[in-house]
Amino acid sequence: MRLSSIFITGLTFAAAAAISLVAANFSVELIEDSSEIGVRDALDARGLTWAEVEADGLQVTLAGLAQSEAVRFQALTAAGTIVDAARVIDEIEVEAQAAIAPPRFSAEVLRNDAGLSVIGLIPVSTDREAMVDRFIRVSGQDRVTDLLEVADYPAPPGWEDALGFALTALDDLPRAKVSISAGRVEITAITDSAKDKAEMERALSRAAPPAVLLTLNIAAPRPVITPFTLRFVIDDGGPHFDACSADTEHSRDAILKAAAAAGMTDVGRCTVGMGVPSPTWSEAVTQSIAALARLGAGSVTFSDADITLIAAEGTAQDTFDTVVGELENSLPDVFALFSKLPETVDPDVGPPEFIATLSPEGQVQLRGRVPDEAFRNLADSFAKARFGSDRVYVAARVVPDLPADWAARVLTGLEALSELSNGAVRIQPDSLSVTGNTGNSDARAVIASLLAAKLGEAEKFEIDVTYREKLDPVAGLPTPEECEAEIGAIVAAGKINFEPGSATIDASALATMDDIAEVIKSCGDLRLEIQGHTDSQGREEMNLSLSQSRAQSVLNELRARRVLTSSFTAKGYGEAQPVADNDTEEGREANRRIEFRLIQPEPSVPEGDSALESIAENSDILPNETTSEEGPGQ
Repeated sequence: MRLSSIFITGLTFAAAAAISLVAANFSVELIEDSSEIGVRDALDARGLTWAEVEADGLQVTLAGLAQSEAVRFQALTAAGTIVDAARVIDEIEVEAQAAIAPPRFSAEVLRNDAGLSVIGLIPVSTDREAMVDRFIRVSGQDRVTDLLEVADYPAPPGWEDALGFALTALDDLPRAKVSISAGRVEITAITDSAKDKAEMERALSRAAPPAVLLTLNIAAPRPVITPFTLRFVIDDGGPHFDACSADTEHSRDAILKAAAAAGMTDVGRCTVGMGVPSPTWSEAVTQSIAALARLGAGSVTFSDADITLIAAEGTAQDTFDTVVGELENSLPDVFALFSKLPETVDPDVGPPEFIATLSPEGQVQLRGRVPDEAFRNLADSFAKARFGSDRVYVAARVVPDLPADWAARVLTGLEALSELSNGAVRIQPDSLSVTGNTGNSDARAVIASLLAAKLGEAEKFEIDVTYREKLDPVAGLPTPEECEAEIGAIVAAGKINFEPGSATIDASALATMDDIAEVIKSCGDLRLEIQGHTDSQGREEMNLSLSQSRAQSVLNELRARRVLTSSFTAKGYGEAQPVADNDTEEGREANRRIEFRLIQPEPSVPEGDSALESIAENSDILPNETTSEEGPGQ
């Protein structure tokens, strides 16, 4: 009986345990399902459908591939709103992110009389301290405002080329803004004159490396023209301007249109400047040009508001009176007209005259008549001051009873002659003529202004001055390639020989060095590499050393001739670059040589610039070379 009671009790406990276990399992499954469903719904509500949810007891595991750390954090936060955050197991992976793109490096330099400032972002590889020191040297004062920032990224292609060029260009830019980026430099500057602008644009364009895109915005202020001068002539050569000034582009166009209507076929050049005596300048000029055209020949000269109209000799008196009368009545009030009809002169009677000539070599001769000995000495001194004391020859004779203004006319004529490269001045009692060639495109206008200011309103003068580009000290400069070709012609005609086995230039080659030095002096800025080469006889190390010494000797000879060689380098290549067979004496002779090469920087391609990439891929960046053979010996 007792055994049966114990069995029943045990069986009861066992049944209770089984029921409890089943209930616990059911509860766990219920919790897992409710947690998993709840978390999944929370994720779906936030658009995080990529996340995978798995419940294991009280723990909830999140898995999947999140687009970023921020999205991963959103998923964990959403799960934490449903279950305790401590129960959430994070197995989410994050997509690999692309490397952060490097910043755009750039710098902007502002320089004026107040100092220099620089702002921008530069790579850490750029020596900032050296860059600022260079700015201090350029400005000549310790007033450099440094607003540069640095980023730890590699410098993009073309950055160093652009920065180096900009730093060099700043030496010649006292008032400018220079913007620098990879492979690009933009320069905005102002110059004092159109001539300075042309010189600056030419120098910067020549100095820019091939890989740098250079943009120039160079401005030149309008010149102040004093006196405001215009001279229009109709003679045997046809209608033309000796000088032309206008106050606006519209005024210039109106004046050129009037000249074309008067028969001028050439493209006229008219300077737009400041200093006009009246807003009605173009009206007065166009009326005067039309009046001269009606007369058929002669000249009309403006000096500020004073107008001088001189008809050609032989013009009918009634025609002259009619044209001048109508012009006087139509001119704006501020302008005053002086008109003259020259009397017919007997051609058999020779008037007194004074002639000064300037040869292309710079020699000056003074011939003709002067009023007295004192003035002859004065004219001699004046000419020597203008042209050089060793270049003036005086053959003028003293003749009394010359016109009272003869001395002033002679000195004015000599001053006008000094504006020419070569030519002549002829002075007679009623006329003065200036003829010749010049390298200054503004010389005609300068001479016309000078004569009008110093000779007076009623004086008759003629100007026949031709601009020659080859005489222009700016436009006439040869290109580096032309200089290289000229050096090549010199070294082809005469060898640069060395004493056998040494770096001493043979005396027979000194004349060739003289000729090369003269060419380089006329070429302006030029970057040259002087290369030394030998044949293959002897040890390679000795040949390399000898070629370097010979190239340096040539460089030293140029320096001895006062050639600026700061942009030159000397480099020896030994026997590494033969141009002929070293197995023959003729070949070895050809390989013993000096070469002159233009230095051109390796182009670097600006970032993202497909056009430059194409150029870099398809162009031969090796410079042209000029070869000079040497004498016997390595």
